[in-house]
Amino acid sequence: MALMVKLILASNSPRRKKIFTDMGLKFEVIPSNYDEKTDSDEFSYEKIEDIATQKCLDVYRRVDNESLVFAADTVVVHRGKILGKPHTKEVAFEMLKELSGETHSVVTAICAINKKINKAVSISTTSYVKFTPWTDEMIHYYIDNFNPLDKAGSYGIQELPEGYIDKYEGSFENIVGLCPEAVKTVLAKLEYNI
Repeated sequence: MALMVKLILASNSPRRKKIFTDMGLKFEVIPSNYDEKTDSDEFSYEKIEDIATQKCLDVYRRVDNESLVFAADTVVVHRGKILGKPHTKEVAFEMLKELSGETHSVVTAICAINKKINKAVSISTTSYVKFTPWTDEMIHYYIDNFNPLDKAGSYGIQELPEGYIDKYEGSFENIVGLCPEAVKTVLAKLEYNI
């Protein structure tokens, strides 16, 4: 028999909320206050999974025992380095210039804890994106017409104009911010029936 618990998304990301909604999940949003800053931009799966875990624990401490808390962290990785959210348009320009014509990976780490059964599950999903070579004009157009400042790697794949992407491999939704198959896997392991 499925356990009745409240599903809590520890994220204010409109993209993650949409993916949860599209999956037909009933959930409540309680954003995590965990500071995602890391001491270096060197990538490791352990580092990203730790951030997702800390986000999850931050909300876990604030909810009742009938809750399942779900947190995630998405990073763009190029040549072993994490490209985080840019703080200025100038930084966004440099990031997009670096990614132009190159293949990079997008990694989303998930951590979820079912407080009722005191069990946690972590999982990471990796997708790959190759951009076409972008001219400076293309980069400026994207920055001026979309908001790169709240997105890892300075871009959202779902809003890139035609001609900006050469190809991608793996889950498209993972690049957006959450892979539905990974969500299903994690919830099933935590005895939460969709």
